[in-house]
Amino acid sequence: MHGRSTNLPCVAVVAVVLGTATPAWAQPPQDAPSAGVAAPSWEGSLSANTYFLPDDDNYVQPTVTADRGALHLESRYNYEDRNSLSGFVGWNFSAGKKVVLTVTPMFGVVGGDIDGVIPAFELSLEFGRLEIYSENEYVIAVTERTSNYLYNWSEVSIRAADWLRAGIVTQRTRTLRLPSALEREVERGFLAGVSFGRVNGDFYFFNPGSDDDAYFIFTIGVSF
Repeated sequence: MHGRSTNLPCVAVVAVVLGTATPAWAQPPQDAPSAGVAAPSWEGSLSANTYFLPDDDNYVQPTVTADRGALHLESRYNYEDRNSLSGFVGWNFSAGKKVVLTVTPMFGVVGGDIDGVIPAFELSLEFGRLEIYSENEYVIAVTERTSNYLYNWSEVSIRAADWLRAGIVTQRTRTLRLPSALEREVERGFLAGVSFGRVNGDFYFFNPGSDDDAYFIFTIGVSF
């Protein structure tokens, strides 16, 4: 959703995982599948993040993903900038069993109010009821170098139940036009989410305690 700063919890936990788990991509090759084994099927997701902003137009930021085996495809709108569409191609790498780490390096392009190329990666880590997720990308503008920008969206949450989670969230973005947007490097807030089958809903509250630029994001998503 979205989204995007340096995430110290992510870095610390990732270091532990990489030091103790044998990565899936480092394992010896397995026997080739038999003739009757089906090829990997497509899986995907569709989500819409609705921003409710003070003294600004509310807007929707949709994201679509598609995965087949390790292949990852993703497209976003209103993420890098308003009225801008981006598309990515990436590859999923996973490691661990009790502690599961997934890293997806990606490369993409964006066009619209900003035009550029985007090296990026997504990271997720699950350990029991602890979940860490982070999206990171660097937009390299093809017209104005001053438009180059590092985007980040990161979450740390705990599942109180299989259908309920709560935690903290940060993002660094240029899509917001709030009074102190140029002064604040990183937006911080709280999150709460519910999931029922393939449908999930998340609520984010950023900059709590601020009189000028506290805002909300509501996300609805479905996997298929």
